[in-house]
Amino acid sequence: MPEPTEFPHRMGKVAPRELALNGYTRYEHLTTVTPAELLRIHGVGPKAIRILAAELVARGLSFKS
Repeated sequence: MPEPTEFPHRMGKVAPRELALNGYTRYEHLTTVTPAELLRIHGVGPKAIRILAAELVARGLSFKS
């Protein structure tokens, strides 16, 4: 069972679960990867990336360039 994440429920169930299985459970973890890298994870699609990007900006963070 993957570790719980702090990601919003509006992403659905699959994306947060798959992100957790790949070691991404906190917004700070996402600053070490690009959106393209995350899109390679099964279940993480463009909608999840858009939601995560907005959440990162709201926290003064961003994906890796």
